[in-house]
Amino acid sequence: MIAILWIFDALLVVTLFWLAWMSLAAADLFKAIVLFIAFGLLMALAWARRQAPDIALAEAAIGAGLTGALLLSTLARISSSSGTASAENDGHSGGRP
Repeated sequence: MIAILWIFDALLVVTLFWLAWMSLAAADLFKAIVLFIAFGLLMALAWARRQAPDIALAEAAIGAGLTGALLLSTLARISSSSGTASAENDGHSGGRP
């Protein structure tokens, strides 16, 4: 049973490093945010494995949940405002020839 837990912990660490790297290297912001949320959830699992349930709950609620929701909301606002700005600039030259 101990060997299985060691393998699980090793796989968890490798996955955390992979998710961290992929979220930093992602060119698409939505993909980076989703990978960040997945990283936060797996980090909460890692804290639970370290027998720190209070930190695990805080990581899941704040790190993955609240921060992920705020990042997705910000991305939606950025996308809608940049779409509005490009639509306004498409047909208008601002009075200049």
